[in-house]
Amino acid sequence: MDLRDHPVVPAHHSHIVDTFLATTIGHNGVVVSTVEHLMAALVGFGVDNVLVELDGPEVPILDGSAAPFIEVLREAGLKEQNAPRKCLTLAKPVQVRDGDAYIKASPSRHFHVRYTIDFPHPMVGRQELSWSFNESAFAQDIAKARTFGFLKDVQKLQSLGLAQGGSLANAIVFDDRGMLNKDGFRYEDECVRHKVLDFIGDLALAGVPVRGSFEVRKAGHALHNSFLKQLTHNQGTFAIQSAAYVPVPFFRPQGLPGLGRDFSSGIAKAI
Repeated sequence: MDLRDHPVVPAHHSHIVDTFLATTIGHNGVVVSTVEHLMAALVGFGVDNVLVELDGPEVPILDGSAAPFIEVLREAGLKEQNAPRKCLTLAKPVQVRDGDAYIKASPSRHFHVRYTIDFPHPMVGRQELSWSFNESAFAQDIAKARTFGFLKDVQKLQSLGLAQGGSLANAIVFDDRGMLNKDGFRYEDECVRHKVLDFIGDLALAGVPVRGSFEVRKAGHALHNSFLKQLTHNQGTFAIQSAAYVPVPFFRPQGLPGLGRDFSSGIAKAI
């Protein structure tokens, strides 16, 4: 909204321009970065039709999770539209791999993911989460998981002029021995839960909800994007279908209490 003519960037994987540290979309030279947490919140709350208005080139990071977006969506509520919900269903198995990292997907009527991470750190290590989607479970099990990183990497990025807003207020940060955040974990396995959050948000750039069973190991935004390209660029691997009639919701967050300017810059508004 701060640019002339208020350009629009479609939230679609065909407009992904960067996957370093976060997922960035762009169109005609206009970019919006760190879209994955908001996209995950929209999926998790059942929002299909939405226009997000921003006054800067990045979705606010807030606390590094999707929970603040879920809170705003709850306050705003949903409005049903008289339209059938579309979904993308897998027609046959799809797989992408990068070294020992991979995503394997197979057809399923529902969304299920088994995600594994493995970091050589005493407070992370190998974590695995097997999880099936529903909107109440997303808010409870996934939304509050924060992004995480390692102090040496943050310091290197900041020396290059990147991650200038990174702090303990919006990420879990580990040094060589432990965690710098005094409030500790929100979940015992918060790191892998955040990876699932990122995966859901990145998959949302398919343009419609995705149904399938996914096995994911040591992936990230780049591999998530590669998977979407592999899935959608090969004929016969998927179908766009109308689900059993489910009204498509949207929301209008006008007049919400207690929202400061920095926060409201990332609030979505209805078309």
